[in-house]
Amino acid sequence: MGHTCPLGGVGKERSGQLSDGTETRTITGLFAAVSRVVGMDTVAIACFDGFDELDAIGPYEVFENAARFGASWDVTLRSVRESDIVTASHGLRVEPDGPLADVVPDLLVVAGGGWNDRNEAGVWTEAERGDLPEAVAAAHDRGTTVAGVCTGGMVLSRAGLLDGRPAVTHGGAIEDLRATDATVVDARVVDDGDVLTCGGVTSGLDLAVHLVEREWSADVATAVCEEMEYEPRGDVFRGELA
Repeated sequence: MGHTCPLGGVGKERSGQLSDGTETRTITGLFAAVSRVVGMDTVAIACFDGFDELDAIGPYEVFENAARFGASWDVTLRSVRESDIVTASHGLRVEPDGPLADVVPDLLVVAGGGWNDRNEAGVWTEAERGDLPEAVAAAHDRGTTVAGVCTGGMVLSRAGLLDGRPAVTHGGAIEDLRATDATVVDARVVDDGDVLTCGGVTSGLDLAVHLVEREWSADVATAVCEEMEYEPRGDVFRGELA
């Protein structure tokens, strides 16, 4: 059905200075010398009123830092529907780069927030409304890889993407996930190829680091972790499609 491996990169980073004093950082290792022929170039992170800040902003920072170290990613925050401002669950006000409907990203990340408490604003409401699950399903049908952070994974379930596939979500929503056709596994991150999920809140950082390593290299992922002074933890469960 799949296998589990620990999180963590194995690349190395070499620092130095140019003659004018500018600091340089060179990623070394096998993958740094290999040009990518195919992969992800555009990333959209779906935001909506009541989303959990870290679910979206954590992966956003990981991906943007990866771009500094050689990943040619265009990362944007996208509102579920036309909106100038989206207000997150703890009051952070975000100005999206545009609506999700305007893009067909290579990777779509869906944040969670508000599922466990059935909040009026949050992922539970978005799932019940139906617009976001429909958009996620349509994106996946067009070839987009979809990742659900925390209870954002429940949107993937509503979209039908987790049926018969390994998945995980926030501990408070595990029983809800068990009630679906997903196969719940005990892991920090679940990678089933074109569909990924992860546990609660901070595991979104681990999912993002894993994707950086998967799509670009362990070297780039290691450089990102060193820059952010972050050490991934837990395991990645790899499904049959990973």
